[in-house]
Amino acid sequence: MSGIPRAPLFLGLAGLIPFIWGALTYLNGDLNDWGRQALGARFVGPYIQLYYGAIILSFMSGVLWGFSSKTSGSKAATCYALSTLPALWAFLKTGSGPVSTGTNLMWGFGGLLMLDAIFSYWRLTPVWWMRLRILLTAVVLACLAVGVYL
Repeated sequence: MSGIPRAPLFLGLAGLIPFIWGALTYLNGDLNDWGRQALGARFVGPYIQLYYGAIILSFMSGVLWGFSSKTSGSKAATCYALSTLPALWAFLKTGSGPVSTGTNLMWGFGGLLMLDAIFSYWRLTPVWWMRLRILLTAVVLACLAVGVYL
């Protein structure tokens, strides 16, 4: 991951912990039992992934909003409107059961990556942005897929 500043890389990787933990506790019954007892039922399996996933989509709306401030006029208006989509998606497409919500979050993170690419193409992001976002999105999608497809 050359070229990505250390702080965004490490913080981005740390942000994957709830997704990875959720997948591991989904796959391992003993780990799930320990996690339920030590942390509570909300912090294991698909529950932590789905709740945290909705939060991260909303957070990423804020990140895109910040990138929108680097332009002006009608392009800025377009960027601000696009930046609201991940949060709206999380609000409208979660809460309908773990498989449906997991699937919708997967679509949401895929759509977010497309928005990242658009903002990058418009040169509103740092040059290393897409390298980081592709890595993080791939891990998130793989972790969410555990709860959706297994």
